[in-house]
Amino acid sequence: MSNIIDKIDSEQLKKDVASFHVGDSVKIHTRVIEGDKERIQIFAGIIISHKGAGLNEAFTVRKISYGEGVERVFPVHSPKVAKIEVVKSGKVRRARLHYLRGRKGKQAMTVKEQAYNSEA
Repeated sequence: MSNIIDKIDSEQLKKDVASFHVGDSVKIHTRVIEGDKERIQIFAGIIISHKGAGLNEAFTVRKISYGEGVERVFPVHSPKVAKIEVVKSGKVRRARLHYLRGRKGKQAMTVKEQAYNSEA
């Protein structure tokens, strides 16, 4: 029975998922269906949490829109998520960045930028 469930789960998984971590600034391209038309809408923000594994894997993105904090949870393997684009990699020391909720203005979206060593 477990083999059947694993096979169904593996068929649902996306093959081309971008590598991203907590603290990264991302643009999430989501499919929005309005009537009989489908379009792509971009939700840009910073990843504040990442949870689950396999088909149940999800992440939370936070952005500031007109002075108000907006958080949205996206399943990684959802057909509604067209593409995940990493804009900037962040360097954080925590698995969850819920402390950003208490911040205002520019500090609410500020995380140290990841410095890549080109020699390594």
